[in-house]
Amino acid sequence: MPAESLRWDTLEALKSSPKGRLKYNPDWLEKGEDILSGCNEAPSLSPLSGLILKRLNMSPRALQKTCSLGSASRDPSPGLSEEAPVSSTSPFPSANAQPTPLSSPLLVPRLKKDTKQQIVGDEDSAPDASDDLSPVTNPIPPPTISLLSPRATQMEGCIRICEEKHRAKAKMELSLRQELQEKLVASVASRESEQLKRFEELMELKQRQEYQSMRDMMDRETQESIGRQEKLKEEHKNRIKILNLRLREAEQQRLREAEFERQRQVEGRERLRALNAIQEEILQLNQLLEPAAPTQSGPSPDLTSYSTRANQLCSQVSEVVRMTAEGEFPSVEDMTVAERALHEMRSLIRVMQEAAAQAQEKRKKEQEEEEERRKMAVLQAQQEEQKKSAALSAKEKARKKGLQTKAEQSTLKWYQELQDSANQCAQAFEGLNNTKDIQTKKLRMELQKAATIPVSQISSISGSKLREIFDKIDKLLSGRSVVSGGKSVSTSQHPNGLDFVSYKLAEKFVKQGEEEVASHHEAAFPIAVVASGVWELHPKVGDLILAHLHKKCPYAVPHYPPMKDGTSVEEYQKILGYRVEDGGVEAQDSFLKRMSGMIRLYAAIIQLRWPNGSKQGPAPHGLNNGWRWLAQMLNMEPLADVTATLLFDFLEVCGNALMTQYQVQFWKLILLIQEEYLPRIEAVTSQGQAGSVTRLKQFLESSLRSRQIPPPKGQLSSHFWRS
Repeated sequence: MPAESLRWDTLEALKSSPKGRLKYNPDWLEKGEDILSGCNEAPSLSPLSGLILKRLNMSPRALQKTCSLGSASRDPSPGLSEEAPVSSTSPFPSANAQPTPLSSPLLVPRLKKDTKQQIVGDEDSAPDASDDLSPVTNPIPPPTISLLSPRATQMEGCIRICEEKHRAKAKMELSLRQELQEKLVASVASRESEQLKRFEELMELKQRQEYQSMRDMMDRETQESIGRQEKLKEEHKNRIKILNLRLREAEQQRLREAEFERQRQVEGRERLRALNAIQEEILQLNQLLEPAAPTQSGPSPDLTSYSTRANQLCSQVSEVVRMTAEGEFPSVEDMTVAERALHEMRSLIRVMQEAAAQAQEKRKKEQEEEEERRKMAVLQAQQEEQKKSAALSAKEKARKKGLQTKAEQSTLKWYQELQDSANQCAQAFEGLNNTKDIQTKKLRMELQKAATIPVSQISSISGSKLREIFDKIDKLLSGRSVVSGGKSVSTSQHPNGLDFVSYKLAEKFVKQGEEEVASHHEAAFPIAVVASGVWELHPKVGDLILAHLHKKCPYAVPHYPPMKDGTSVEEYQKILGYRVEDGGVEAQDSFLKRMSGMIRLYAAIIQLRWPNGSKQGPAPHGLNNGWRWLAQMLNMEPLADVTATLLFDFLEVCGNALMTQYQVQFWKLILLIQEEYLPRIEAVTSQGQAGSVTRLKQFLESSLRSRQIPPPKGQLSSHFWRS
C-alpha cells in the first residue's frame, strides 16, 4: 500500500468523524463479529473510482477481479498490474475527486463476502506464501455495483492489515508454541524412552542377579553335598580303621594269650620233667640209705634215723608227684618243696656217708666215695645235657623269630676297629704317661687340665659362654696356645701331646655323660653340641669318644659281650659295664643310672650340630646312626631291666628328631616295639624290675595316642645362642 504511512492520519480522521468513533477489539475476528457493521451507509465515490467504472463493460470475471480490492491490496493479480496502477492500496480521496454515487446495493455485501473469502484464503495459504489467492468466481455477474466509501475502504484496509499482523503474530506464537510443545513432547518422549531403557536394564539386572543367586545357591548346595559325602567317606574310613585296629588288637591279644598258654605249658612240662628227675634222684638216694648186710669186717653203722627221714622226704616228693598226676603241672611252690627235699636228702646222704666213713674201713669208705663220685658225675652229665638242650632250644627259637643274641659282624668289626684305634692312641702317649721327668710330668698335668677343665665347665647358662669353651678346646686341638691355670700350654710342646689331649678329652666327654648327664638329664644337650662341634673339626676325637663310650657302655653299640671260657665273673661284669670294687659289684640302680646317662649323651650327639660351624654337608655322626642303633637293638634278644631303660632314655631324647626325619617309618618302628618287642621285654622282666618296663610302655602308648613325640627337655633354642 503506497500510502501506508498515512494510516494513522486516516484513523484520526475516522475518530473525529461523528460515525467513526469505533472501538477496536482484537477479539472481533475470533468472535466472528462484523467490524464494519456501523459503517454501512451510502458511500461516495473516490477520485479513483473512475478506473473501476471503466471496467464495467468488461467480462464478469474481470469485474469480479476488479472488485476484489482487499485481495489486490496484499497480492495484486497480474490483470490489475497490467491495466493500471489503481488499487485499493491508494484509498485516500484526492482533492480533485468528485463523488460518483453508485446505485447498486449489491456491491457492499459482495465485497464483504470477498473479504471474508480472502481472509480464509490467507489462512489456508499461510504455509506457502508464493501461491496467489484468487477470488471466488461467480458466473452470474451482479446487475449493479455498490462501492464502499474511501474512508470505509481505507478503514477496511487498515483493519485488514491489523488483522494480518495479529494473524501473523498469532501464527508465529502458535508455531513457537507448537515447536515448544514438540520439543517438550520430544524431551518427555526421550526421557521416558531413557527411563524405559533404564527400567529394562534394571529388570535385566534383577534377572541376572536372581539367576546368579540361584546358581550360587545351587553351587553351595552342591559343595555342601560334596562336603557331606566326603565327611561320610572320612567317617567310614575312620570306622574301618578303628574296626581294623580293634580286630588287630583282638588278634594280638589272642596270640599273646596263646603264646602265654604255650609258654605256660612249656614251663609246666619243664617243671614236671625236673620234678620227675628229682623224684628219681631221691629214690636213688634213698636206696643208698638202706641198711647193708653185716660183713666180716665189722658191724655196719646204724642208719635207721637217716632211712626214716629219707622215707619222709620220699613221701613228700611222692605226694607232690601224685598231685601233678591228675593233669596239672607242678607249681613253683611244688618245685620249691621238691628241691628242698632233694637238698635235704643230699644232706642226709652226706651225713650218712660221713658216719659210714667213720664207722667203716678205709676200703669201704673209698668205695662209697667212688660210688658217690660216679653218681655225682651222672647228675652233672644230666644237668649239662639239660643246659645244652635249653641253649639249643633258645637259639632255635631266636633263629625262628629273627632275633639275635649278639651284634652283627659288621657292627662288631666297627666296634673292634674303634677299640684298636683307641688302644693305638693310648700306646702312642705311653711314654708321656710313664715318664719320670718332672718337667714332662708337669706338662702332662697342664695338658690334662687344659683338656678336662673346659669340658667340666660346660653348662646351659649362656651361648656366649659355650662358644668360649668351644673356642678354647678348638685352639688346644689345633696346636695353638691356651691359658690353663694361669699358664700357657700347647700340644706342640710334646710330640705325643695331641694324642694325649684327644684321648683325655674324649674320655672326659664320656665321663660327663656317665656322671653329670646321669644326674641332670638336661645337661646332655650343651655337652653334646660341643662334642659334635669338636667331632666335626677333629674327627679323631669323635672316634675316641665312640671308643670310650662303647667300652663303658657296650649297649651303645649295641653289643652284648658273651662270657668267654676262663673269664671270671668279676671280669665279665666289668666287660658288661659294671663297676667292680673291693666291696663287690655296684648296685643295679647305680649301673642303670650310669648307662642311662651315656645313652642320653649319645642320643643328643647324633641329633645336634655346632651352629657356628663352617663345614658343609652331613653331620659327622648324624641321625642315621640313631636309626641303625634302634634297629639293631630291636633285632637282639632283650635283657631284663637294661633294654627297657635304654630304649626309654633314647626315645625320650632322640624320638622327636627321628620322628621329624623318618615320619611314617618311625611310627612303624614304634608300633613294632609296642606290639612285638615289648611283650618280649615283659617276658624276661621280673616283678622287681617292672618300673622301667612301665615307663617305656606308658611312653609308647602316649606317643601312639597323640601321634606326636614332644621335644626333649633342656633342648637349646635359638634364644640361647643369642644370650
